[in-house]
Amino acid sequence: MTPGTSSTRFSESTNVCEQGEPINEYAVVSYIPEQLGDFITRLRQELVPGCVAKSHVTILPPRPLSNAPAALEQLREQVIRFDAFRIEIPKLRVFDETAVIYAEIADGADVLREMHNTLNVGMLYHNENHKYHPHITLAQGLPPEQVRELFPLALERWNKCVPQHCVGIENLTFVQNTTVNRWLDLDDFDLRAALLI
Repeated sequence: MTPGTSSTRFSESTNVCEQGEPINEYAVVSYIPEQLGDFITRLRQELVPGCVAKSHVTILPPRPLSNAPAALEQLREQVIRFDAFRIEIPKLRVFDETAVIYAEIADGADVLREMHNTLNVGMLYHNENHKYHPHITLAQGLPPEQVRELFPLALERWNKCVPQHCVGIENLTFVQNTTVNRWLDLDDFDLRAALLI
C-alpha cells in the first residue's frame, strides 16, 4: 500500500482525479516524521524506482467499508483514547511469505497492536488475511529473487545512513486507495498528548 500521495479530504463523492478514481479500500496509517521518515521514503524509492509511497506504519491494513463516513466517525471517537508514543526501529527483515522488505518495530509494537485491536471493530472491522505485525514497509510487490538481491543493499543503506532509530508517533491518517493504487489522505487525527523529547 502506498499512502501519502495526496492531501485530498474525505467526501462521499468519488470524482476521478490525477491519482485515479477512489475505490472501496481504506486503511489507517501513521506517517513516519522527521529525518527518519524522509530517509525511509528515499530508501523505498531507491529499492523500488517509481514508488510514490510516503514512509508509514500501518495501523489498520487495507479493507473495504460498507459505510465509510460512519467508519470515519467511529475512528474519530476511538482515537481520543490513545496517547502519543515512541517507536524504536532497530533492524531490517524480510517477510518470506509475501516477499516484503521491512523495518522491524521493537519498542512501541505492543502499543500498535493494542491500537489495531481497538480500532478493528464495528464499522472498521475486517477479517484480515495475515496476523497484524507492526512494521514499516521498504519494498513490496517484487519477485522473491529480486527481494533477495535488494535486501543486502537495503541493509547497507540502513546500517550506514539511518539518521535515528526512534521516532514519535503523534497522529493517525485515514486513507483511501484509488484505481491506480495511489492512496489519498482523507483525514488526520492527533493522538492525545504531545511527546516531550
